Amino acid sequence: MSEINKIGVIGAGNMGSGIVQKIAQEGINVVMVDIKDEFVQRGVNTIKRLLDEGIERKIFSQEQVDQTLARIEATTDMNAVADADLVIEAVFEDKAVKSDLFKKLDKICSEKTILATNTSSFYVRDFAEKTTRPDRFIGLHYFFHPAKNRLLEVIPWEKTSPETTETALLAAKLHGKTSILVKDAPGFCVNRFFVPFLNEAARMLEEELADIPTIEEAAKRAFRIGMGPFELMNVTGIPIAVHAATTLGNELGPFYAPAQILVDQKETGENWNLSGDVDETKLQPVIDRFNGVCLGVSAALLDEGVASIEDTDRGAKIGLRWAMGPFELINRLGIAKTYQVVSAIADRYPDFKMPAILEKQKASGEPFAFNFVDLDIKDNLAYITLNRPEAMNALNETVVAQMDARFSEAEKNPAVDAIVFQGAGKAFVAGADIRYFVKNIKAGKIDDIVAFTRKGHELLLRIENSDKKTIALLDGLSLGGGSELALACQAIVATPAGSMAFPETGIGIYPGLGGMLRMTRHVGPELAKYYTFTGMPLSAEDAHALGIVTRLVQPARVESTLKEVATATIDKYAPREIPDKFAVMATLGEAANAARLLAGQMPENVPEDVAAKTAKIVGFKAPLALKIANEIIDAQMGLPMADAVEVELGRLAEIFATADALEGLSSAGRKRPEFKGK
Repeated sequence: MSEINKIGVIGAGNMGSGIVQKIAQEGINVVMVDIKDEFVQRGVNTIKRLLDEGIERKIFSQEQVDQTLARIEATTDMNAVADADLVIEAVFEDKAVKSDLFKKLDKICSEKTILATNTSSFYVRDFAEKTTRPDRFIGLHYFFHPAKNRLLEVIPWEKTSPETTETALLAAKLHGKTSILVKDAPGFCVNRFFVPFLNEAARMLEEELADIPTIEEAAKRAFRIGMGPFELMNVTGIPIAVHAATTLGNELGPFYAPAQILVDQKETGENWNLSGDVDETKLQPVIDRFNGVCLGVSAALLDEGVASIEDTDRGAKIGLRWAMGPFELINRLGIAKTYQVVSAIADRYPDFKMPAILEKQKASGEPFAFNFVDLDIKDNLAYITLNRPEAMNALNETVVAQMDARFSEAEKNPAVDAIVFQGAGKAFVAGADIRYFVKNIKAGKIDDIVAFTRKGHELLLRIENSDKKTIALLDGLSLGGGSELALACQAIVATPAGSMAFPETGIGIYPGLGGMLRMTRHVGPELAKYYTFTGMPLSAEDAHALGIVTRLVQPARVESTLKEVATATIDKYAPREIPDKFAVMATLGEAANAARLLAGQMPENVPEDVAAKTAKIVGFKAPLALKIANEIIDAQMGLPMADAVEVELGRLAEIFATADALEGLSSAGRKRPEFKGK
């Protein structure tokens, strides 16, 4: 896999400067090029303004901003990108301009350079064919604002090499993007259903089905979004909506072509007038039209092989901030209702045909099933990818069951020597899906939580004891169950972006998938208690120093390191010296200090400021969760892992029955919980 040390971006407008900002924020050197000094300076000023706003909002420190700006080279000299690993075109949507640009870049750039277009309207192939490197050409479609919106459509065309696609996916990950893989087709994935969403709103206005305020409200209710189509067009620009619909219409037919009222509004140069009252009596017909168009087009995408069910939903949720993706919405509406509203669209527009996948699904009467865990085998390594980045790969019943199935498949495959667990997007695994716990507590189904957790333990024990080497690739955030999955693996390969943490006592429960047990075996009960009590993060660097992480490497070295670790002899829990830098933390977790912290007292034999800070942190945790965690760590000492697991499982029903558990889990991500110790 190629290294990504330098990226070039051509175009310093809002899109180009936003891409540059995001790349630089994530620690990669980037060159921003435009044709005039004034354009370059405007792009730099835009980046500085947004970063300064980030300081005001306490998103960035001044040091972070200074480091980000230091990674940006802004110039009018195209030769500055000659040695870049990747060059992204981000100029305005003019086919001739883009084509000429790629001809120039093809001559200037080194043989290794991958060229990418950020087009939203044209085929990737249109530009790839203008170069002498069709195999090293790809589409990278960013969404506005690219410094903030996490979605990136990665679009290989038919001659893009697998190595180029792999490098593009790596580049996406390195600068904090959640990527979806999309076929080179008109509108790609997200715009294919988003542009008709905007266009249909205009058509309904043109037909006088409802007024703007009513159509806006219907869209917000249908997709649980903050802005309706007319407000979105006002924000992003009505000319952009007209251009996108015109392009799709030219490629795909009249159904996609812009409504006349939309073209007319563009000609006025004015925004839509959003004022007025909502007519509640007209909402449902508008909602049905929106659903018919958006769900119908999404199903057509699946028929055409443009994107998977999961990536289509991911695109809607991450790129458009819909609460649910199109196929989740189909399942919620029911296939019968979906078929009805899409049929109405097919009847209204002769060139829109009922998608075959909806015919098939209607015949089955079953909802769509989603795949959240992928298995790929490469060079005798099986890669099990938890692919739910929109939920930070959180574990629920479906994910655990699919992970179990993929693991069994990999174990049985004679071509597989080792099994690697990894997460899609920026996170490894951000714990368990809290909604699952809340739902079952409220329904009085704590036994279901215990059964689910037991299945999780059984899987992790299989992973830990497998005859095939199991490796966690920790190259992002892991919390709770994610850290416990990593610890269950026989080895951990981490990048500097990796981290571990056990935040459970802050939400009313304790780490329930063996994290405390395995941490104790790695670093002793004192540090296990410290990290469980405080929930403090453990960086990949510190985890490596403690011997928890087997190898710490830069992203470009991951693949080769995995191969090395796959054949290495590793004694996972080998005795080790704890580095001096962890001595204070270990003292805080000693039995006497643990007892003091549980009693709300100051720990002793540590610096006063550290004692005060730790006591304050622990004071915000759930008292019963802390108490039970402390008792579990003590009770399982010296037991075989299988017996230790039974100790941990034995307290699960007790903790989930507490009022603190419901309070903590219900408050997570919204407010600081108020624990009562009961």
